[in-house]
Amino acid sequence: MAPTVPTAAKSASPSQPSGKSEVADLKQQLRQLAGSRAPDADDQRRDVFKRVISCMTAGIDVSAAFGEMVLCSATSDVVTKKMCYLYVGAHARAHPDLALLTINFLQRDCRDQDPTIRGLALRSLCSLRVPNLVEYLVTPLTTGLKDPSAYVRMIAAVGAAKLYHISATACLDADLPASLKALMLSDPDAQVVANCLHALQEIWTLEAANSEAAAREIETLYSKPVVFYLLNRIKEFSEWAQCTILELASKFLPSDNNEIFDIMNLLEDRLQHANGAVVLATIKVFLHLTMSMTDVHQQVYERLKAPLLTLVGAGSPEQSYSVLCHLHLLVLRAPMLFSSDYKSFYCQYSEPSYVKKLKLEMLTAIANESNTYEIVTELCEYAGNVDVPIARESIRAVGKIALQQYDVNAIVDRLLQFLEMDKDYVTAETLVLVKDLLRKYPQWSHDCIAVVGNISSKNIQEPKGKAALIWMLGEYSQDMHDAPYILEGLVENWDEENSPEVRLHLLTAVMKCFFKRPPETQKALGATLAAGISDTHQDVHDRALFYYRLLQYDPSVAERVVNPPKQAVSVFADTQSSEMKDRIFDEFNSLSVVYQKPSYMFTDKEHRGPFEYSEDLTNLTVGAEDPENVISAQRYQENDNDLLLSTSDKEDSGTRASNGSSTSSYNAPSDLISSQPLVETTPMNAGGPTSSSLSNFSLDDLLGLGVTESPAPLPPPALTLNSKPVLDPGTFQRKWGQLALSLTQECSLSPQGAASLMNPQSLVRHMQSCSIQCIASGGQPPNYKFFFYAQKDGDTAFFLVECIINTASAKAQLKLKADDGTASEAFSTLFQSALSKFGHL
Repeated sequence: MAPTVPTAAKSASPSQPSGKSEVADLKQQLRQLAGSRAPDADDQRRDVFKRVISCMTAGIDVSAAFGEMVLCSATSDVVTKKMCYLYVGAHARAHPDLALLTINFLQRDCRDQDPTIRGLALRSLCSLRVPNLVEYLVTPLTTGLKDPSAYVRMIAAVGAAKLYHISATACLDADLPASLKALMLSDPDAQVVANCLHALQEIWTLEAANSEAAAREIETLYSKPVVFYLLNRIKEFSEWAQCTILELASKFLPSDNNEIFDIMNLLEDRLQHANGAVVLATIKVFLHLTMSMTDVHQQVYERLKAPLLTLVGAGSPEQSYSVLCHLHLLVLRAPMLFSSDYKSFYCQYSEPSYVKKLKLEMLTAIANESNTYEIVTELCEYAGNVDVPIARESIRAVGKIALQQYDVNAIVDRLLQFLEMDKDYVTAETLVLVKDLLRKYPQWSHDCIAVVGNISSKNIQEPKGKAALIWMLGEYSQDMHDAPYILEGLVENWDEENSPEVRLHLLTAVMKCFFKRPPETQKALGATLAAGISDTHQDVHDRALFYYRLLQYDPSVAERVVNPPKQAVSVFADTQSSEMKDRIFDEFNSLSVVYQKPSYMFTDKEHRGPFEYSEDLTNLTVGAEDPENVISAQRYQENDNDLLLSTSDKEDSGTRASNGSSTSSYNAPSDLISSQPLVETTPMNAGGPTSSSLSNFSLDDLLGLGVTESPAPLPPPALTLNSKPVLDPGTFQRKWGQLALSLTQECSLSPQGAASLMNPQSLVRHMQSCSIQCIASGGQPPNYKFFFYAQKDGDTAFFLVECIINTASAKAQLKLKADDGTASEAFSTLFQSALSKFGHL
């Protein structure tokens, strides 16, 4: 018969605790060991404590053993005390009454002879974070700041900051900040000094909002005595502490150039530090101190190249990327200084894609007359890379270099060679770049068109590549013999083309070709306009209808609109403003450089990326009673969490797919023909329209559109709105939550309307003049959010609208809910009509 296993040994392995029975067993064992003085009592306590911590890790509530744990805390074993402190710190906030039981043994341990135990006890005492126990913290902290052990002083400094978060009044009344400051300037231990500095920065920064004295104290941290004292001892500090001190030094304002050179001499050796964070923090100090000294600032750039390039080649890919981001920022500010080091930015086969992409951007930035040939040769090797995104980026880089150089002979030849690689993505990217090159360098049209004319559109699958080819077919149709016939073949496959971008380019290209070679393009133009007018995509439909009516009005005017004299593009728009780059530079050595945007764009709520917002309107600003106060800066800043939504990343296709019925308000081609009088136009010859002919003809016969037999759709029923509707916010809130979504649409604002939104109240007043009231609004440029309502005249039915406007794209996203769903279409038309007139009155 097997011997009975003792209770203490039953659960030697704590991997699978068994809930309540396990906790009860632990309590029993702790109670037995509380007063035990057996030789192996400490070992048994340690084993039981391990099981308690294991249960905590497994998520089991062991707070019932709080009293027993405190009773067993009287031990000299440091490991056991650590586990006891961990347990107490985890359960003290949830059980503040029981936490009072720990005060005695923690205060006793704060007076222990062993400095390790004193420090651990003080840390645990400050980590209780129970407001009722604040009075017990002040004395141990004051004593700890004067403790002979540096370890205890270090913990006491951090504990002072913890006390401030629990009770700012108690911390300030005990004059702990003054003690920290004195300790910071006199303590021989570097880590104690660093902890005091960190605690003071945290306390005074938070207190500065309420106290001018605290604001003055912050200024003293940036004073010459403090900064030079810390910099003279910087080699003694840890890497983390060095970064803190260097950040402090970057905010120091020197009184003369001698102080600048003194600081730079003190920090010269920090540029060779093995830690990248220290090097970047030192670079920030150098750059900020020399901003007003142009010559020295340039020399600093030269001095910084070697340390940064060394960091790029050492360490993990993540570290290399972070350093490269900072190097990229410097390259953009001074590309000439880095032009001779272009080989350092060549891509290695083993590097991840994000590092390669950044290196390609840097090669593009530093390319000049002296190194263009070598850089372009290297980039051309990447075009055949197995990593398709990198291959695309390398082709784009070659195009960008061509656009910024004066002598582009060799680059154009290299780009045209890409078209022979017979890879769809290479061909597509190359065609886009050739299009941009022709816009800037029209003199190269003959060489480019000779190669592009041999490309079959059937071999191009990507919309942007096909759109670029179609643009060239229309722009240079007089030089491409087969241009009308290629365009005609594309028109025949109109229904198979799913990209609105390609259809829009095809409409314009056929129009251009018609004015240059009318007899060959007449049939294709008629088919294109007919297909475009019947297209379900709003933009395609509108452009085709515009061209059709323009031709009806006057073909010569249409030619001037579609094919005007063009000047070469001198400068392409930069994607990032110089002001934005300067703001990023001011935040050197931060995530702003890695994200390539200022901190406010990813920390402030209104500038974060797309997010799901709540439909709850309880926090909205109500403005129905007082129109003048509908949109105030204070209100929408407070409520922007509910009101603002970034719409920049929404896909057009998804929005417009839900708006397929929006084109029903336009007439079919037959209605246009029957409703418009026949216009007198001039016949076209091979050279284009002439003014000598006097013959009349029908535009529809010319284009081969014909007159269809389908009757015109009935106009939408007229909808009249109540000029003075009444709807309180509570009812609006309830209706918005109960009613189903009737329509989701996107519409455009006029440029004048988008500009007028600099004063959002003007839109509110404009919609009120159209019997549409605003009940809540908010947001900041470029995104605004409005909630409107209207009432059907002579009826109790209400229409509720959420309108999100992006002034940068001049687009408005609409969500409509209605008591009477049958009138949703009519109200949507009325609402969009009112919105389109905004800014013109």
